[in-house]
Amino acid sequence: MKAVIQRVLHSQVTVEKTVIGKIQNGYTILLGVCSEDTKEDADKLIRKVIGLRICEDEQGKTNLSIQDTDGELLIISQFTLYADCRKGRRPSFVHAGDPKHARELYEYFVEQCRPQVKNVETGEFGAEMQVEIMNDGPFTILLDSKELA
Repeated sequence: MKAVIQRVLHSQVTVEKTVIGKIQNGYTILLGVCSEDTKEDADKLIRKVIGLRICEDEQGKTNLSIQDTDGELLIISQFTLYADCRKGRRPSFVHAGDPKHARELYEYFVEQCRPQVKNVETGEFGAEMQVEIMNDGPFTILLDSKELA
């Protein structure tokens, strides 16, 4: 699994002109699933995301986690994180997980985050979405479950 984590002041996702997910102060997570990913990959990535100390303390140092700040999560499925652009000019998405598998792991990821974070919002799997992000910092982290210990 791959994740792009952006620390945000606020973020929202819209589908068909309707806001379906909205957060204040937290992380917007773009989450990609490949065909080899498992629940163990999701668990590893969740532990890392929840434990990351990328929120500022009173001195402006990044010493706090999302839980320490009562931050919120907006999690959006993003198969394009598995784009292969090595050949030609049109990306290939052959490494992205098939929709059934990807939806299962995306939903698992979301459900495992809910008991750990005060508010977890989502996009709509497979929908055409518009995402508004007010990145704080800007602070953006790229994670790949295959590269985590």
